[in-house]
Amino acid sequence: MILVIGATGLLGGEICRRLASVGKPIRAMVRPTASQSRVENLTRLGATLAHGDLKDRASLDAACHGVEAVITTASTTLSRQPGDSIQTVDLEGQLRLIDAAKAARVRQFIYVSVSHHLDVDCPLTTAKRTVEAHLKRSGLTYAILAPTFFMEVWLSPALGFDAGKGTAQIYGSGANKIGWISLNDVAQFAVACLDNPAARNATIELGGPEALSPLEVVRQFEEAGGRKFQVEHVPEETLNAQRAAAADPLQQTFAALMIGYAHGDPVDMRMTLQKFPISLLSVKEYARRTVRA
Repeated sequence: MILVIGATGLLGGEICRRLASVGKPIRAMVRPTASQSRVENLTRLGATLAHGDLKDRASLDAACHGVEAVITTASTTLSRQPGDSIQTVDLEGQLRLIDAAKAARVRQFIYVSVSHHLDVDCPLTTAKRTVEAHLKRSGLTYAILAPTFFMEVWLSPALGFDAGKGTAQIYGSGANKIGWISLNDVAQFAVACLDNPAARNATIELGGPEALSPLEVVRQFEEAGGRKFQVEHVPEETLNAQRAAAADPLQQTFAALMIGYAHGDPVDMRMTLQKFPISLLSVKEYARRTVRA
C-alpha cells in the first residue's frame, strides 16, 4: 500500500493516476475541505481514502498504519485552507508526517522538495531544507525529489504567462536558462522511485530535457502559435523591493522564487536519466499542447 499525501493536488493526483496504471494499491489522504470532484477521481482510480490532515498527528498515525511507502507532495503554495501556512503545513506538518511514518515502520519515504540550485532564501526553502534534514536523520529509507520550475505553474496565466492572449511577464532579464519540468514528469519520478535502487537514500535534482531562457521559451510559444508575444519585464530591483515589503511568508516566498527564476536554474539530467529512463516533456511540446488547447 502506497500512502499519498497531497493526493487532491495537481501533482499528487497525477502520482495517484500513475500508481493506479501500474497496479499499485493506493491510500490517498484527503481532508473534509477537499474538492469533491478530485476525491471522486481518486475513488474511481481505486484509491482507499484516509481522512486526515498534516496538522493532526493522530490522523497521520492512522494513515501510515500498514503502508510500505509514503509519497508526500503537500504544500500551501498553491492550495490553502484555514489554518494552513508554510509553518503549519510545509514545515511542522511534514515533520509530523516523517515521525508518524517512522513510528509505523514505513519502508520508504518519498518527499517532493525544491531545487537546491535556487540561490534564494525564503520561508518555503527554509521549511523544505529543515524537513529534508529531519528525514535524513530519521532512519527511514528516503528519496528527496528536488524539481526546478514547473511548466504548468510558471508558464501559466496565474504567473503572467498567457499563451491564449499572447502575453508573457518575464522576471528579470529573461536571459538565464531554466530546466523547466512538467509536473507529470515529477510524478513519473516519484512512482519510479518505489522500485529503483538508485532512489535509496538519494537526493535527485529534477529538470526537463533542456534548459531554456524565458525569452527562448517565449520564442517556442510564438513558433507553436504562429504569433508574436507581448513581453513585459519585471526588473530584479522590483522583485527585491517586493520581497523586502512582503507582508507574509507566502508573499516573501513567491517574490524570492521570482528572483530565483531571474537568476536561472539549469539542471543537467544526463546522469539521472541513465538511472531513471524516463521520457521528459520538452517546452516545445508543452507549447504545442497549450496552444492547441
